[in-house]
Amino acid sequence: MDTIASLFSFITTPVSWVIVQFHKLYGALFGDDTGWAWGLSIVSLVVLIRICLIPLFVKQIKSTRNMQVLQPKMKAIQERYKNDKQRQSEEMMKLYKETGTNPLSSCLPILAQSPFFFALYHVLSSIASGKTIGVIDQPLLDSARQAHIFGAPLAAKFMDSEEKVAALGASLTDVRVVTAIMIVLMSASQFFTQRQLMTKNVDLTVKTPYMQQQKMLMYIFPLIFAVMGINFPVGVLVYWLTTNVWTMGQQMYVINQNPTPGSKAQDQYLGRVLKSVTSHGQVRGRTRRNTVKRIVAKGPDRNDIERKFINGLSKLGLAAQEDGTVAKSEAAVTEAEGGAAPKRQQPKRQTKAKRHTAATHPAAAKDSGPAGSGAKTSLEKHSASQDDKSKPAGSTASGSSRQAKSGQRKGPQRPKHPSKK
Repeated sequence: MDTIASLFSFITTPVSWVIVQFHKLYGALFGDDTGWAWGLSIVSLVVLIRICLIPLFVKQIKSTRNMQVLQPKMKAIQERYKNDKQRQSEEMMKLYKETGTNPLSSCLPILAQSPFFFALYHVLSSIASGKTIGVIDQPLLDSARQAHIFGAPLAAKFMDSEEKVAALGASLTDVRVVTAIMIVLMSASQFFTQRQLMTKNVDLTVKTPYMQQQKMLMYIFPLIFAVMGINFPVGVLVYWLTTNVWTMGQQMYVINQNPTPGSKAQDQYLGRVLKSVTSHGQVRGRTRRNTVKRIVAKGPDRNDIERKFINGLSKLGLAAQEDGTVAKSEAAVTEAEGGAAPKRQQPKRQTKAKRHTAATHPAAAKDSGPAGSGAKTSLEKHSASQDDKSKPAGSTASGSSRQAKSGQRKGPQRPKHPSKK
């Protein structure tokens, strides 16, 4: 670790300068030699770095979502060119270029933080060794060596010997208890951050190997931090615990305000938007209006959660507009109140016996009508007209009731084709 940290020695001077400036501020409040002054200086360094890395974090979120959307297409390319690795790589790069996706963007915040992390490690190691570094001169070095966080010196490690810890003015038990607690908190915060991403902000309709990889990382990263943490000084543990908590809070905010489409977080978010519209009759907030605007622009490509949201607006008598607002919809109001025009009722189909009776005995069919009504149904009229057309000229009414011969169908007969005579 010391060898790697020495590679970033060029940035130790800026890092030490920032820590010293914060130490002057907190030293005036808590005392120059206290652990609060030096510990809060490290925490402030983390906050400053993470604020500067917010643009990279935004790129990371966009890249992660684009990668999730592209997973089905990437899987199709892998299956199509599974025997041609070169063509597979070419098609992948073409897909990344067309969609503007950079797979390395998801690692940008970690890569950008690495120099500051190793520089801080190098500064704290020098303090533990009693060497001045950067802008930390001998008086500041003595003050930093006296600073303790809950009884553990800033430069002490979990694996340090009892003699080395005693030289820093602390006991080995205090150092190991404090470092163990901080390592557990650091690993737990990393696990919760990854679990939050997997359970709430992943499109559940897409099952891809990418999701399995993320699930594995959810368990691997905390183990890596736990193993490496025993070799970190207390000051570095403060740094890494602070950055994990920052990442967890930052990600929680993004999930609640701008969730991944198709995820559980989107369902909860749109539920809150719908509840707000129910209470106030409008979409409140620019972020929410932009979300509704994107849903409207998707049209038929909306997922099930988004269609559920649109249907919820319809039940309220509202329709989402292209600008992200909602407006009264007459069609939605009519449908929600059950005031739609009644469908046209089709005449009830009669049995074959009743149709035949109507054709042969019109008078009887008239008397048997419902509630003594003399109106004929459309089927009866149609059958009667067919009988009238089939009667030869000069035939009497009694001829219509003549029974059909054996082997023939009842009612009017279809004329035979000349070829079958």
